[in-house]
Amino acid sequence: MLLLVAGVLLWSAAHLFKRVAPDARAAMGGAGRGIMSIAILASMVLMYLGYAHAQGVYYWGRSPEAVGINNLLMFLAIYLMVAAASKSWITGSIRHPQLTAIKSWAIGHLLVNGDSASMVLFGGLLAWAVISVVIINKQDGKPALSVQTSAGREAITGLAAVLAFGAIAFIHIYMGYPVFS
Repeated sequence: MLLLVAGVLLWSAAHLFKRVAPDARAAMGGAGRGIMSIAILASMVLMYLGYAHAQGVYYWGRSPEAVGINNLLMFLAIYLMVAAASKSWITGSIRHPQLTAIKSWAIGHLLVNGDSASMVLFGGLLAWAVISVVIINKQDGKPALSVQTSAGREAITGLAAVLAFGAIAFIHIYMGYPVFS
């Protein structure tokens, strides 16, 4: 469990560093980007290894209802990630689509994974996303949202989200994680 906690903390620190210590990050110059990339990659390895080997207490199990809600939240998360990259219409309504996607992903996974390792991983990343939104809004304010889009862009965004959801579901199934039950 220690690797998992270290991974979540390193992820959070690397992502929040620029916001909580902007002068220190600026002093790092161009090298700072590489250092943060390495820290984020290392955090992902730690989270993967820590989660794969974690042992802990189970508080609740999966239910068909929770799986259905999780899949809807997962599709929303994937759609928000794709929409953020394509500047889809929803980005004119949601201020932080990528962080909202992380929150949706984390909540969905907490619904179907009631063990302590999942609480550390998904709960920790949920906390990071919430803290990030609060810090960004405090520092940057809340500028007006507006997006110019087209029907073609919306169709491509929706199709990309469906394909990405399918690919992620396939990978989960291949790795032995249930997706639809």
